Amino acid sequence: MKPKRLRADVLAGLTTSFALLPECIAFALVAHLNPLMGLYGAFIICTLTALFGGRPGMVSGAAGSMAVVIVALVVQHGVQYLLATVLLGGLVMMAFGLLRLGKLVRMVPHPVMLGFVNGLAIIIALAQLEHFKDGEHWLSGAPLYLMAGLVGLTMAIVYLLPRLTRAVPPALAAILGVGVLVYLSGLPTRTLGDMAHIAGGLPVLALPDIPWNLETLRIIAPYAVLMALVGLLETLLTLNLTDEITETRGYPDRECVALGAANMVSGAFGGMGGCAMIGQTVINLSSGGRGRVSGVVAGVAILLFILFLSPMIERIPLAALVGVMFVVSQQTFAWASLRVVNKVPLNDVLVIMAVTVITVFTDLATAVLCGIVIAALNFAWQQARELYADAHLEADGSKLYRPHGTLFFASTTPFLNQFDPAGDPQRVTLDCRHLSFVDYSAIAALKTLRERYAKAGKQLQVFHLSERCKKLLKRAGVEHG
Repeated sequence: MKPKRLRADVLAGLTTSFALLPECIAFALVAHLNPLMGLYGAFIICTLTALFGGRPGMVSGAAGSMAVVIVALVVQHGVQYLLATVLLGGLVMMAFGLLRLGKLVRMVPHPVMLGFVNGLAIIIALAQLEHFKDGEHWLSGAPLYLMAGLVGLTMAIVYLLPRLTRAVPPALAAILGVGVLVYLSGLPTRTLGDMAHIAGGLPVLALPDIPWNLETLRIIAPYAVLMALVGLLETLLTLNLTDEITETRGYPDRECVALGAANMVSGAFGGMGGCAMIGQTVINLSSGGRGRVSGVVAGVAILLFILFLSPMIERIPLAALVGVMFVVSQQTFAWASLRVVNKVPLNDVLVIMAVTVITVFTDLATAVLCGIVIAALNFAWQQARELYADAHLEADGSKLYRPHGTLFFASTTPFLNQFDPAGDPQRVTLDCRHLSFVDYSAIAALKTLRERYAKAGKQLQVFHLSERCKKLLKRAGVEHG
C-alpha cells in the first residue's frame, strides 16, 4: 500500500472511532446493557469485518437497529440470554452468506434504497437531539447557547476546513479542535464521560451461562432470527450505498459470512451484536477511508480507548460529536431524491416517501419490506395495464388474436376481456409469439379461455408458444395445440 493511501486510511479510521464511541454507548444503554458491552462489540465486529469482509471502507459496529430488537429479551431474561442470541444470530448470518443469498439485495428497488437512506439520515439527526436534554428536560439558557454554539463551530470547521487543506480529515480536526478549546477554556459543557465511563480491560472469552436445552432455544431463536435479518438487511443496503459512493464493487456473500463470524466472536467475548453502520461508514468514506486499514484502525482504536486512553477520551465534548453527526446526516440524505420529484413517476415518489416515513417511525426491516411490496404491486399493476391484443378476420372467415405483453396473476382479467367467445366465428386462432406466460394464473387463464370457446361450440387453436410456455402447460396438463 502506498504511504499516502495508508495515511489516509489511518486518519479516517481514527476519525470514525470517535464517531463510534457515543453511538455504541448510547445503543448499549438503550438495550439496558453495560456500555462496555457496546464498545467490545464495536471493537470486535468493526475489526473482523474490516479484515475479512467483502466491502473495504464500510464500517460495522454495535448498531441501534440491533439494540432495539433485543431490548425485550434483555429485560425479560437477562444479559446471558442476549449473548446466546448474538451467537445464534451470527450463525444465521453466516448461513445466509454461505448459501449465497446476499444477491437477494438486488431485489430492492432504487426508490426503496433512497427512502432507506433518507430515513436513516433523519434518524441520525433526531438521535442527536437527545444530547440537548438534561435528564428529561431540554436545555435552556446559557447551557443551551453554549451547546448550540459548539455544535455550530464543529459543523463550520467540517465544512470550511477542506477549502484550506485536505491534509487532515475535517471531522477529526473539528473534534480535536473543539475538544482542545473546551479543555483550555474550561467551558462547562457535557462530555463523553458524562454518558458513561469507558475504562476497562480486555474482553474475556466466556460462553453464556445458560442452560443449553430446547427451552433456551425456544426463547432465543425468534430474537436471533430477527436480529440476523435486520443486521443483514442494513449491512447489504449499506454495502450497496458504499458501492455507489466509491464506484467499486463489494461482495455481499463474503460480507454476510464475515459479519456472522464477527457476531459469534462478539457474543463469545461478552459484546453486543452488530452490523454495518451507515453514519460511521459515511464518515469513514468522506474522511478518505477506502481500504481495510481504515476499519481495522477504527476497531483497534476503540480497544485502545478502553484500555489506556479513557481519561483523555472522556473529556471530548459531546457537542463536537453531535456536530459531526449532524454533518453526516446532511451528507447521508439523498437530496437528489427531492430534485427528481417532478421527473420520475409518482409511484416511485410515493415509495421513497413511504419508506422514509416508515423507517423513522418504525424500523428499517419493516420499512424496506413495505417498500418492496409497494414497488412490486406497482410493477404488477403497470405490467397488467400494458397487456393488449390485436384482432382481425382472416380470408377464410376465421378470427386471429395476437396478444402482446405478460400474462400473470394481475393480467389474467384484462387478457380474458380481449376475447368475445359468443360473437367470434367458429374457428379462432391465438398467436402467442408476443405473449409470455409467467405463473399458474396464466395457465389457468388459457384453460378458462378454452372452456369458454368450447362452451360456445367453437374451436380455439393456439400457436407459437415458447418452449418454456409449452413445458408449463404440459406440466399442468393443459392442451396447447
